[in-house]
Formats: sequence, structure tokens, C-alpha cells
Amino acid sequence: MEIGMLWFDDGPNSMQEKVNQAVAFYTDKFGKKPTHCLVNPVTLNGGDDTISGIQVKSARTVMPDHYWVGIEEQNRKRRSQSAGKESTNRSDVLPEEKAA
Repeated sequence: MEIGMLWFDDGPNSMQEKVNQAVAFYTDKFGKKPTHCLVNPVTLNGGDDTISGIQVKSARTVMPDHYWVGIEEQNRKRRSQSAGKESTNRSDVLPEEKAA
């Protein structure tokens, strides 16, 4: 996941309640339900988990009490390949920029 919403909650609620609140806010804000939530390994207390259909994974780059929710990109390689093709065919690029 490269893009998502970072949710902070250091309250007394369980991790499941916190993830559910973050998911509800994300869904209201963006109109789509997220597929993944990244949390600090300390928050997860072990391996990966699934909460309300959301895949919860640990990530050392996420600070404790933070929940990074978003949609996991399935075809990341395909997207990067098509993005490379689009960049060479862009009409807003000047001819000398294409040659460089």
C-alpha cells in the first residue's frame, strides 16, 4: 500500500474498535471501504490479523497508536508499466523534453 489515510487513536478502546472507527471514517470520506490497515508491531501483538474483513498487517514504519488504512494495489507492476508508456505519449511534454 502506497497511499492511505493515517488514523491516530491512543484511547482505551480495543484495537478492533479502533480499526473499525478508522475504516468507518475512511469509507465516509473516500466512498470506498479500505482493504488493508498497517499498524506498529507492538500494537498488533504478533502476526497479521483480519478485522471486519480488513487485512491488518504490522509495519515498523507506522508509529504506535497509528493506523494506516487504505486500498492495497493488486496490479502494482502493471500500473507502473502503463504509467511508463503514458509518460512518453503525453501531449504536454515539449519535444526537447521527450528526447532527454
